[in-house]
Amino acid sequence: MRLPQARLDQVLDRFHEVEARMGSATDGAEIVRLSKEHAELKPVVDAVQGLARARAEMADLEAMTADPEMAAMAEEELRALTDRLPELEREVALLLAPRDADENASAVLEVRAGTGGDEAALFAGDLFRMYSRYASTRGWRIELDSATEGDAGGYKEIIATVTGEGVFGRLKFESGVHRVQRVPTTESQGRIHTSAATVAVLPEVEDVEIEIHDKDIRIDTFRASGSGGQHVNTTDSAVRITHLPTGIMVTSSEKSQHVNRDKAMKNLRVRLYDMQRQAKDLARSDSRKSQVGSGDRSERIRTYNYPQGRVSDHRINLTLHSLPQIMEGDIDPLLNALIAEDQAARLADLEAEFG
Repeated sequence: MRLPQARLDQVLDRFHEVEARMGSATDGAEIVRLSKEHAELKPVVDAVQGLARARAEMADLEAMTADPEMAAMAEEELRALTDRLPELEREVALLLAPRDADENASAVLEVRAGTGGDEAALFAGDLFRMYSRYASTRGWRIELDSATEGDAGGYKEIIATVTGEGVFGRLKFESGVHRVQRVPTTESQGRIHTSAATVAVLPEVEDVEIEIHDKDIRIDTFRASGSGGQHVNTTDSAVRITHLPTGIMVTSSEKSQHVNRDKAMKNLRVRLYDMQRQAKDLARSDSRKSQVGSGDRSERIRTYNYPQGRVSDHRINLTLHSLPQIMEGDIDPLLNALIAEDQAARLADLEAEFG
């Protein structure tokens, strides 16, 4: 892709402008905003400058080929640089392509049992364990927000906050319906059952203002359930907040009612912000007809087939015969393929923009 020089100059000009303003800014909020923009622009500028150096070097080498004494060496270096140039241009193009503003955000992970009764709850527990192990390998922190256990184990619903750099950017494509095909432990005839669980990954964005009016919410307190004995909550400390205009309901059931109210309000903001994101995602997917990242969480995205030891992602027609490793948290092969597909779609958007 041959990127217009005017577009590259625009990035460089903006970077120099931000640097100049950072040197003279005195307002704290402006300094923070400029520092964030500077950090976002720096890798783009480095790539643009690297591409510019490569193009300038190509021009020098082409001129040197006219010198009989230097021609052989220049032609060899020119061939190597010519081979490398498309990758440099692709790197810059990816950095310039429209990207998710929440790419580096932490995320709220929700896993819920779907069709399949007890087996669906067990599968939801397996999925949450898979994500927990993956988070551990990346140095992310998981904080449990709420959980409702299944009658035979696993979870009917489990919600957690995953904190770390780039969490949402890597996990966002996991939203959707996950289907499992296996023989349940309770099945005496050895028959394969199909059940499902739904996964939702929502960005946790600290500096986004979501206005919530008191008249639009109803706050209820109730006694949190426990596993019996000393674990049962004897006070009405759990909090449920209902957002009346949308019907969104969030709960938190820690020991402190004050903590629960803060957590529930945080989760409500996350969900309201996510509603806005979904509308944008659907509009974008309608325009480019891409299934990856379409925002449709009712879509069956993946099947885990235990008898055959395979996992199939239906959006990109990818099948991996490594189910045990994947269920232990080795999901990078799936995520990398999904991210690559999304990058290709974003590059297509950029090519369409430049004609």
